[in-house]
Amino acid sequence: MGALPKRKYAKARQGRRRGHLKVASLPHIELCSQCHSPKLPHRVCPTCGTYAGREVIEIKTPRKKAS
Repeated sequence: MGALPKRKYAKARQGRRRGHLKVASLPHIELCSQCHSPKLPHRVCPTCGTYAGREVIEIKTPRKKAS
């Protein structure tokens, strides 16, 4: 039989110890202001290539709008 703790762990101490084991939440998704396709915040839109209302990268073949 292995070693056992002498005292019960407090729930607060247990929570601090397991702080990195939380369930990962899904990333927040915004809609692009130009083409209204879903994109991650603070990123260039992969569909139309715009960021903050101006074209940043040129997309050679425009993709279809995701429904």
